[in-house]
Amino acid sequence: MAAGTIRYWAAAKAAAGTAEEPYAASTLAEALDGVRERHPGELTRVLRRCSFLIDGNPVGARGHETVRLAEGGTVEVLPPFAGG
Repeated sequence: MAAGTIRYWAAAKAAAGTAEEPYAASTLAEALDGVRERHPGELTRVLRRCSFLIDGNPVGARGHETVRLAEGGTVEVLPPFAGG
């Protein structure tokens, strides 16, 4: 299991009520399960529309259970942006 930071942007940040928080997970799927447990409600809905960067690299269409997280890594949660 790796420990790192999840950073929220725009609507995800508003729904989470924080700009960032730690994760302890082996995969992106596990990290997002933890997020949903800590922030039920609006953030769970926002996550369905988000894209993710892992240490600066886009996840794209890969299954979240296949995306391994590194010790000290960063998960960026990016909701769709208006006009972009």
